[in-house]
Amino acid sequence: MKMDPNRSGQDVLRCHLCETPIPSMYCDICNIQLCKACVGEHVSDDFQKHSVVLFKKRGSTPKCPKHASKICELHCAECNNSICAICVSSGEHEQHKKVDMLEYFENKKGESQIDLEELEEAIFSQYQKIASNILSQKSDLLKNSQKLKATIDKNGEEWHKAIDNLIKNLKIIIDEMDSRHNAVLNKQESDTERRISEIKQVIYEQKKLMESYDVGLVFAYKSKNNEFRELPPKITVSLPTFTPHQINTEKMYEQFGFLTALSIKDDENGCTTPVDDAIPPSARPLIDKAKILTAVTTDYVVHDSFVSVCCLRDDEVWTSSHNNILKLYNLNGKLLKSIKTRPWFIPCGIALTGCSNVVFGDSFNGSLNIVKDTQIWEVIRLQGWTPHGVCSTSSDDLLVIMVTNDRQEKVVRYSGFAEKQSIQFDDKNQPLYSGSRINYFPKCITENRNLDICVADCEAGAVVVVNQAGKLRFRYTGPKSYVLDVFRPFGITSDSQSRILISDYYNHNIHVVDKDGHFLRYINNCELRSPRGLCVDSNDNLIVVEYDTGKIKKINYND
Repeated sequence: MKMDPNRSGQDVLRCHLCETPIPSMYCDICNIQLCKACVGEHVSDDFQKHSVVLFKKRGSTPKCPKHASKICELHCAECNNSICAICVSSGEHEQHKKVDMLEYFENKKGESQIDLEELEEAIFSQYQKIASNILSQKSDLLKNSQKLKATIDKNGEEWHKAIDNLIKNLKIIIDEMDSRHNAVLNKQESDTERRISEIKQVIYEQKKLMESYDVGLVFAYKSKNNEFRELPPKITVSLPTFTPHQINTEKMYEQFGFLTALSIKDDENGCTTPVDDAIPPSARPLIDKAKILTAVTTDYVVHDSFVSVCCLRDDEVWTSSHNNILKLYNLNGKLLKSIKTRPWFIPCGIALTGCSNVVFGDSFNGSLNIVKDTQIWEVIRLQGWTPHGVCSTSSDDLLVIMVTNDRQEKVVRYSGFAEKQSIQFDDKNQPLYSGSRINYFPKCITENRNLDICVADCEAGAVVVVNQAGKLRFRYTGPKSYVLDVFRPFGITSDSQSRILISDYYNHNIHVVDKDGHFLRYINNCELRSPRGLCVDSNDNLIVVEYDTGKIKKINYND
């Protein structure tokens, strides 16, 4: 029967044979709706088998995927397929375990029911408790901050006008810590709300499944409960306090009072988010002659030698090279851990998150990946872009410099693996970065203590520095008196004084530059050979990896 072309698309369902509205029956074999009066006429066809069921149970009679006219009465556990009598007689499933179709159907529904009960009665309520705890922590944060500021104001009244600026600075630090704390709580709140929304959706879908008689839909069911059983880590915050002291203008920071640093602990993983000291670090002047504290010979060979390094601890460093292995060494030369990445992994810099997990870019498949224990998880897939370098910021964001095949290049900030900021052009809409080919001129990136973003643009022979908002501050191309070979900055890092340290690969030295781009000195007396990756430890000692020798060197360059 053909559909009447004048019938509205919104018309009710009608019997396929007599057009009686709202038919109560359905033939699962022929896929047509029938009224009760027409069922006998329909099944009278001796040349076609039929399976007429109530309309609401349509889909409950599975047809054989290989023999369309046959009804399946068994399910092959080995092949996970419904099979008919012809399938059984063919011998294809002779050695396979077969179960009754109805029994298998009921078992799958029972499995779904168990998962649904766990979601509703256990998992969902725990996520709700986490969300409630976040709100409580945010309230405590506000109360504590107000109390801190009131205490600081009261103590500040007893001080001379000369310390007004100090009070202002301390308040700024509190606001910064609040901002970081709120950022952590907001992220966890967002993640928790997202998971709650996902759980609600799964519950809704499973309730629909429980009401469905569609065999194909039920057989396709896969449990998602394992995904939700692993609850997010509980965040424990050690709120800062303020302890006032009697006034001594000779030691203003010490005598006015000590503001403890913000400490945010992940109870499950036992890691603490790093934060800056509450009191600005004292000046650490450069020494006249840098000296090697440690020189470690590793098992790397020249063609697989170092390109990147980052400090896990003062005596342990992660390294990457032109092979597909990330290695953790201590500074006695012992290999502590080795993690194999993808077969065609091309390293694009490594960094550490606040929980000391390694993050690296993979230029072969254009992804960002995180290493937890010995497992590698892809967290971001860059669509049409290839990562060059990556670094972790003071707020635990990720900064990634990336390039396209047509040599566009930009820096992207990710917060919680979601894009937050993109930096590509200057005020004149000109590209900030050269857009180099990764195999020849990889780039490195770091964040300065003053939150500037510094990129070692090797192909351009420059270090490009923008502020936190992405506005160009300066380009460093070497000192004015530069008479050495071409300047090719490969590695870059920054210390507690916001000085920028740059590895000059072809000239075998390190440039030390202040936060405004003024050249301060070279480190060129430590037998450096083709320095590449750089990082600094907690004592501002410089860690250098050498491409030509496969050595790791720790260098002292300041008091």
